[in-house]
Amino acid sequence: MAGTGLDRRQWRALRDKGLQKLLAPLALVLIYLFFGFFGRNFFSYNTLVNIFDASYYIGFLALGVTFVIITGGIDLSVGTVAMCAAIVGGTAFRTWGWAMGPSLVLIMAVATLFGVINGLMVAKLKLPPFIATLGMMMVSMGIGSIVSNVRSAAFPPRSDPSGWFRNIFKYISPDRVAIPTGALVLFGVTIIFHIILTRTKMGRYIFAIGSNKEAARLSGVKVDRWEMSAYIVSGIAAGISGISFAAVYTTVMPAQGQGFELFAIAGAVIGGTSLSGGVGSVFGTLIGVFIMAVLRSGLPAMNLQAHYQTFFTGIVVIAAVLLDIYRTKKTSEVKVLTPADLYRADMQRKIDQAREALSSSGNDSSEGDGPGGRQAGREEIQALQREMKETYRRMRREEKAQAARIEAEERAAEREFRAMVRKERE
Repeated sequence: MAGTGLDRRQWRALRDKGLQKLLAPLALVLIYLFFGFFGRNFFSYNTLVNIFDASYYIGFLALGVTFVIITGGIDLSVGTVAMCAAIVGGTAFRTWGWAMGPSLVLIMAVATLFGVINGLMVAKLKLPPFIATLGMMMVSMGIGSIVSNVRSAAFPPRSDPSGWFRNIFKYISPDRVAIPTGALVLFGVTIIFHIILTRTKMGRYIFAIGSNKEAARLSGVKVDRWEMSAYIVSGIAAGISGISFAAVYTTVMPAQGQGFELFAIAGAVIGGTSLSGGVGSVFGTLIGVFIMAVLRSGLPAMNLQAHYQTFFTGIVVIAAVLLDIYRTKKTSEVKVLTPADLYRADMQRKIDQAREALSSSGNDSSEGDGPGGRQAGREEIQALQREMKETYRRMRREEKAQAARIEAEERAAEREFRAMVRKERE
């Protein structure tokens, strides 16, 4: 019986947690339906394919940067690293005579190397993540321009035998129907990253580092190693992003990719990843990326230019950060129970017990209390509710009056102290 109140509180906590997790998916559904009803030809297969196409490269970047943000860091270089790796791979294919397979492997190797360097600078050299990755963003832009001689890197078209990798992200059937096969790759990478974060030692240590780095170190966690691993994962994700961009958009230009990191970070934040570290989910990040992709495809359907996406994405990010601050504040908030709160909790337990007794007597026909007994039980519950309401209000008024009285006494004592200090100085 006594556990009824505790069960109720646990249910409320689970309900609030569930509502928080449902906010991003619900927002995605509402935005999609809004553009579908008020946009022009938004509910179409081609629009759905465009949404997937717009989410691939940002999606992979966001999944990788989620690992970094959970550690409490940031990676501003992911966008330019992805494009730099793609330019190096395209140059290897067009200029150096490499086959497409080795060129794609080179893209992954270059991006992973950038991730390793970022991890070394942050974890080993103790550079601030913002400064380290900002410098690497400029370095990657410069390397891309140097390797390509400031020329764009063009990948072979789908009709070319070397363009086979395009079918990984979009398959064109003989009937000229586009099938977004890249969605399977995106979902597959998301599942793998989810398993890493939730089912492996690496994931547990990444969350521990983001929650409290010093406590993790004192617990025996090799902070440098696991913090560095987060940046390596971000580099690997940037490599996949570079390949997906080349597969969908054909041409990669030098210095391209600046600004992609902002959309990747925005997708993670919209999906519930906390910028203060220790909280995050790759599935939430994926939902955040799809929200931005829907905005990009939906705004033109309402005769609004695509650059409005930046404005609305900024609004969504601000709202997501405010929600994260509120959630963190509520989680860390310590509530001191007053005598009135304790009284209400005790009375609520009594009311719950009376309701349970009334329910059991109604279900057990052998008791034989009849309608009169159940009516008396309901009247008793109502009397307890009235008593709790009146007494709680009275106790709260007394507590407020006492708090005001104590505050007034403290102010009076402070005035007397100041007057005494002034008198001694005179």
